[in-house]
Amino acid sequence: MPSRRPPFPTNKSRKAAPPKRNSKPSSNKPSNATPTVTIEALSHEVRGIARLEGKTLFVDNALPGETVKVRYLANRAKFDEAAATEVLEAAPERQDPPCPHFALCGGCALQHMRPDAQIAAKQKILLDQLQRFARISPDQVLPPLTADIAGYRSKARLGVRYVKEAHKKGADGKPQLVLGFREKRSNNLTDIRECLVMPKSFSSQLPQLHALVDQCREGRHISHIEVAVGEDATALVVRHLKPLPETDVQLWLDFVQQQPDWHLYLQAEDTPHKIWPEDGEERLSYALPEFDLTMHFHPQDFVQVNFAINRQMVHRAVELLDPQPDERVLDLFCGLGNFTLPLAKRAAEVVGVEGALDLTRRGRENAERNQLDNVQFQAADLTEDFSTSPWARGGFDKILLDPPRTGALEVVRNIAHFGAKRIVYVSCNPATLARDTAELLQRGYRLSQAGVMDMFPHTTHVESIALFERK
Repeated sequence: MPSRRPPFPTNKSRKAAPPKRNSKPSSNKPSNATPTVTIEALSHEVRGIARLEGKTLFVDNALPGETVKVRYLANRAKFDEAAATEVLEAAPERQDPPCPHFALCGGCALQHMRPDAQIAAKQKILLDQLQRFARISPDQVLPPLTADIAGYRSKARLGVRYVKEAHKKGADGKPQLVLGFREKRSNNLTDIRECLVMPKSFSSQLPQLHALVDQCREGRHISHIEVAVGEDATALVVRHLKPLPETDVQLWLDFVQQQPDWHLYLQAEDTPHKIWPEDGEERLSYALPEFDLTMHFHPQDFVQVNFAINRQMVHRAVELLDPQPDERVLDLFCGLGNFTLPLAKRAAEVVGVEGALDLTRRGRENAERNQLDNVQFQAADLTEDFSTSPWARGGFDKILLDPPRTGALEVVRNIAHFGAKRIVYVSCNPATLARDTAELLQRGYRLSQAGVMDMFPHTTHVESIALFERK
């Protein structure tokens, strides 16, 4: 197969990534060599794995079976890191990255891999991690949940920076505005003018946003712009380090008023305030039609960013947990009620517990809006034993967990004594899910079903769901 040069950065001066925890860097600088290697497999970070002179080499932008030339990024004691600069023999799973910013932008790392290969790799990572940490495979591997891979991301945070480096100055010699996501393995920003994973209604406005910031008199005091796209409106949150003059505020107002159903927030301190529209609540919304629910959220609340996958995920979670009309259900790390309210449509009572007080308030708000009175929301430190809390004394028939990346080790230890018949675990980190699986196995549960969900196409993020049943 003819040699192909992928659009990967080859600037040798680019800084290497900082050492990972428990990874001791070598005293040597990255080698200037550009060897040719064969990729044997994918790592759990979806990087190619090669071996060179007896040492493991992790290679960005490379796929199993490929022969590639590489550039070193870092030399470490037990392994090295590199990036492919030329594909000499391509794998069938390789595709041309659809985004023109793929070479630099760190937002998407897998656009060189066909979508079906991406989800297959993520499923393998989940199953490998379960074997590695829990020595088990699920009785049944669930079919992956997939949806449209373009325009799926409803939330993002764009950095804003004026770059002073000489090679990035404008034609007039002034610092040049850069607006975008972080570059790969760097704190530098990629200047983007489109984003294929953001909705077109927002992506198409990126050139205008760039021009708007540059037009502001105090644009250099804007640190970042957050966007949250609901199914009813789009919100911009402009973070500024110093007060913006009225002329700049008016520029932003003029811009959003030209867009249908756009909201504008300014954020100088911790809490943003909405300035357009002047009336109405500070809320966006998304629907869960299967359950006849509309979920409202603040633009800075945590919500799942892929609404299409979220609807499928909620359906699967409720289906696996199978709540009955006479059962009491516990939803831990419940957020604003994304699972709590759908479960309340099926169960006798649902208790949602969350560490963030603001989110429990939002959950109560959503329950009231949707006229559900068999659900309660509680704020609690879930790393502590909550079994004696008044809301927990009645026990629970079934439990749902949706923890952060750190997992829920303390929680699974504390909930085991409830003796719930089923536990559904939604995970954004297969390593911590596997670790917690081992704990649940020791406490009398079996792993009956597990599978992956393509919540973040083109990224290395692996979202999964597992069902545990009492033996």
